[in-house]
Amino acid sequence: MTKSRLEAFSDGVLAIIITIMVLELRAPADDSLAALREIIPTLLGYALSFVFVGIYWNNHHHLFQAVQVVDGRVLWANLHLLFWLSLVPFATAWMGDNGFSSWPVAFYGTVLLLAGAAYYVLVRTLLARHDEDSVLAKAIGIDTKGRLSLVLYALGIVLAVGRPLWACALYVLVAVIWLVPDRRIERHLG
Repeated sequence: MTKSRLEAFSDGVLAIIITIMVLELRAPADDSLAALREIIPTLLGYALSFVFVGIYWNNHHHLFQAVQVVDGRVLWANLHLLFWLSLVPFATAWMGDNGFSSWPVAFYGTVLLLAGAAYYVLVRTLLARHDEDSVLAKAIGIDTKGRLSLVLYALGIVLAVGRPLWACALYVLVAVIWLVPDRRIERHLG
């Protein structure tokens, strides 16, 4: 089975996710700066989610550059990832519309955690289909950033109950950690 259809489908789903998020943004009814200030939480949530979806798209693209073989398990693992990412627009809207209150922030973190776990599962599923000396296996290594991200998401979910803005700070920290594209695969391909 070739990987091109999986990549094209994934790119399309991620593009739709971003489109849904931007369509959720509503301009204020009035033209004052005060009205714009009222939607700042929604805009901040959108920006953070856009960055996260972009990070997943970027790393998914890099990951599949090193992939040689896909099978049904890989397709399902990829769909698992796309499922959790498809909930990002809903979680973003709930969080932004409620001014980053505790339960929406915890739910947002849960979606991020489950998307991160699904990405981890996808990587492990791909590694199971490749030899230990493959470019993919050599490039992935220990995956410290991936594991650290899961821990920070989980900590953020716990913090969200009493300190939702601290939880958001942890989510932003994860995004900052991943803003520099993962170059492990590029190093092994080049």
